[in-house]
Amino acid sequence: MKNTSSIVIQFMGVFAYSRRAIELVWQTSSKFTIALAIFTILAGVFPTLIAYIGQLIVDSVVSASDTSNTTASAQTLWFFSGERWLETLVWGMPASLLLLLFVEAILVMLLMATQRGISALQSLFRGLLGHRVNRLVLEKAQSLSLSQFEDSEFYDKLVRARREASSRPLALVNKTFGLLQNGIALSGFAVLLWQFSPIVIVLLFLAALPGFIAETFFSGKAFSLFRWRSPETRQQNYLESLLAREDNAKEVKLFGLHSLFIQRYSDIFHKLYSEDSQLTIRRDTWGLVMDIIASVTFYGAYAWIIVATVGGEISLGQMTMYLLVFKQGQAAITASLRSISGMYEDNLYLSNLYEYLEQPGEEAVGGVVVGTTPSDGIRFENVSFTYLGATKPALNNVSFHLLPGDSLAIVGENGSGKTTLIKLLTRLYVPTAGRILFEGTDIQDWDGDILRQRIGVIFQDFIRYQLTVGENIGVGDVESLSAQENAHSRWQLAAVQGQADAFIQRLSHQYQTQLGRWFKNGQELSGGQWQKMALSRAFMRDKSKVLILDEPTAAMDAQAEADIFTEFHSMMEDKMTILISHRFSTVRTAKKIMVMDQGQVIEMGSHDQLMQLEGIYARLFNLQAKAYQ
Repeated sequence: MKNTSSIVIQFMGVFAYSRRAIELVWQTSSKFTIALAIFTILAGVFPTLIAYIGQLIVDSVVSASDTSNTTASAQTLWFFSGERWLETLVWGMPASLLLLLFVEAILVMLLMATQRGISALQSLFRGLLGHRVNRLVLEKAQSLSLSQFEDSEFYDKLVRARREASSRPLALVNKTFGLLQNGIALSGFAVLLWQFSPIVIVLLFLAALPGFIAETFFSGKAFSLFRWRSPETRQQNYLESLLAREDNAKEVKLFGLHSLFIQRYSDIFHKLYSEDSQLTIRRDTWGLVMDIIASVTFYGAYAWIIVATVGGEISLGQMTMYLLVFKQGQAAITASLRSISGMYEDNLYLSNLYEYLEQPGEEAVGGVVVGTTPSDGIRFENVSFTYLGATKPALNNVSFHLLPGDSLAIVGENGSGKTTLIKLLTRLYVPTAGRILFEGTDIQDWDGDILRQRIGVIFQDFIRYQLTVGENIGVGDVESLSAQENAHSRWQLAAVQGQADAFIQRLSHQYQTQLGRWFKNGQELSGGQWQKMALSRAFMRDKSKVLILDEPTAAMDAQAEADIFTEFHSMMEDKMTILISHRFSTVRTAKKIMVMDQGQVIEMGSHDQLMQLEGIYARLFNLQAKAYQ
């Protein structure tokens, strides 16, 4: 008993998301919601009226065909006030019968209109609500920390939310309104069937109940399958991107990887298909059993009503009405219970969406817009950081101080913690221990938007936007994308400083040239040209007090890199610059050089100081210098 009670409580608890889904629909369009509710109510009322009018028509036809009685039935006359003109023949039939036909035709057309209205509103809602929910998902993504995106379990939540985000809320609301419509129709049918026998109403519910239980059970099973196999689905999507994206095509072809990846893709598909097919067969087998039970119940009631008609207990018109009402009532109850079962399933999937939307994002931070000591620059005080699930810290007790006008170069082997340090400074990560001060204020206390305006960064894995040339540069300062004046001149100035203007002038439409191959007439750039585009973005950050370049010139030759950083240092005289590079010819121009190894600062000083120290920096510099001799 206790187990049954807990199952019922768990089942009902899932419906908590129904209210939130309806609120979401209301917020999307209150006018459409009201209209949908009105159409739903009308669609529930009209079938009962049509069934009743149908009974009157049949009884009127029987009465009219009886030569001993040329008037309509007493019930018909009672319904239409009994005026004498109703007995007049029109086109060979009583006027009362013609009026009944007219009324039924009007009701049928109104029912058709309401059904069309419901369909149209649902279609309109589908686009609006899909956009709203997808926007909620995308906006939420912007509030999440980088570490959350790097967590595979959390990423599975994001995938599950996105897969069902645009369809489940509307599906749930449609089923809710469908339940309301069927409930109204059933109320009318119950009034009519009660006149025959209350037992018939009980039979309607009992016949549909097993199917409802089976559908609910298999809905839960389907959701469980969907939930636990998110990693496989994500892996399948990844394999699709490897095989279908142009930036992967060359390596996949050269290494002959297509057969391997297609086979892995097919293996995952067959595994998922096998699970789906087993569930489908079980679900439809039980569905067939339930349909047979419902059919047996209907024909049992059918026989009962025929016997009552033959025995003279009800008229032919009433028999027609009861059979129609019982059939429609059975369909309405089945639809209602399926709606409830479907609502249960939709709520399960909505739990994914709201579980994602309610995921805590970046920790709340202060709203500081001006530091307490603007001249203090950047301070790292015993900063450590360990990635989620890792046992060894990526940064360990790092401390240094950078003043306005200083330039810092960071060198070290791959995996030494250079990029992690930059991500901490830009607040993409939160230190595990220690603190980072910017202008005398902990960066966790800064307003996020203001902090990002103060600190500009170009990572080595920069994005190659499928936008125009100007927009690719303009993303360095988003305000330039919406500016009506001086936008082009700012883009060109930044491109000149990033040494991109020369090749841009040779493009078909210069700064209006579409880049990439995703869209029509797009042009692709070389790796070095793309890096110059990314550097040009950095030069758009003229309002930043800190500019960080993380391996931005790896695809350039040494001379191009030297020219760029000469320009870079000249324009950043009163600002702080941080450069990560493996080319020591560029690194040596920085005022300060920091050598990192296994997450720790090993050496710190100017080029001359570090060369005199004859440590790691001096050894690496001499090794690289020999390569150019």
